Amino acid sequence: MPDAGPVFTVRIAETAEDLRAAQALRYEVFVRELGGGGEGVDHTLGLESDGFDAHAAHLLLRDESRGEVVGVYRLMTEDHARAAGRFYSENEYDLSPLLQSGRKLLELGRSCLHRDYRGGLAMYHLWNAVAAYVAEQEIEILFGVASFHGTDVDELAEPLSHLHASHLAPPELRVRSRVFQRMDLVPPERIDRKRAVVATPALIKAYLRLGGFVGDGAFVDHDFNTTDICLILDTARMNEKQRRIYAGGA
Repeated sequence: MPDAGPVFTVRIAETAEDLRAAQALRYEVFVRELGGGGEGVDHTLGLESDGFDAHAAHLLLRDESRGEVVGVYRLMTEDHARAAGRFYSENEYDLSPLLQSGRKLLELGRSCLHRDYRGGLAMYHLWNAVAAYVAEQEIEILFGVASFHGTDVDELAEPLSHLHASHLAPPELRVRSRVFQRMDLVPPERIDRKRAVVATPALIKAYLRLGGFVGDGAFVDHDFNTTDICLILDTARMNEKQRRIYAGGA
């Protein structure tokens, strides 16, 4: 018989075994594939974790045809952040504009897909689940750090400059990196937009299609071998087309 393809289910992690499955996928992607490291990496058990995991909700995408977790998203509400002491992004960015906004916040982080599921319907299913969680929690602003692979900002100068020139957050939402790495490295008139977009990771482009913004400055994370930016999505600013994309038609 021909392969029927993946059978996806999405749910919030409920058990310690669920959390380990999420951490194992993160290890596979962030450590084995991308060369990341840091204190939370356990090479013996093959897990990538940190102190925020115990306080967050973890969205698990499973392919039931393989019985495996193939995608994860870590979700942190303000209640989760209070329990953890802060949001994860506060390690890298001054979030004062968001924290003082009076709006309901949700931090999205540690997102990854198994390599066999990229470019297909897997992210669509994860986004549908995120949209449902946002609606349930009455979230108004989503944010989180997203990464370019590598720490050589000269190699990333054009896509970073394009993000700064075209997608910088308005002042009332403009967070700033704590160890400031300027993003406007190439004058706007010299940016090849098509080349810059091609060099931008798919997850970042997905947020931008939804009307997302970027904070001021990048953060070079040598532990994870990445250059991070902060993405901010204000649901009140989304137009109807963006809402349909975001909610998957739900």
